[in-house]
Amino acid sequence: MTTMYGIPNCDTIKKAKNWLTENAVEFEFHNYKKDGIDQATLQSWLKQQPWDVLVNKRGTTWRKLDKAVQEAMDEKSAIAVMQENPSIIKRPVLVLDDGQIEVGFKADSYQSLFG
Repeated sequence: MTTMYGIPNCDTIKKAKNWLTENAVEFEFHNYKKDGIDQATLQSWLKQQPWDVLVNKRGTTWRKLDKAVQEAMDEKSAIAVMQENPSIIKRPVLVLDDGQIEVGFKADSYQSLFG
């Protein structure tokens, strides 16, 4: 089953949830705020996407990070930052049945994934 990772009050998450529901795609929702995110999951995602695709540099969580942390960010430190501040992860992250991930929401991309 597809799993959507995110936070429930995010507008992009709401759009993605609506799209999946309207297109009869079954999914589970993983709430970062409530359930956190473990290192193994992040490491598996980083095998498919670089850390700078997963880290949202446009959001307030990024802007609140110390400048030195931002400038020194690499894969290892990104994992620690994403675990401490899961709101910094771009939303949503979909994990498909085959383990493939899709980062962000675009209706045309979802249409390609789910037909």
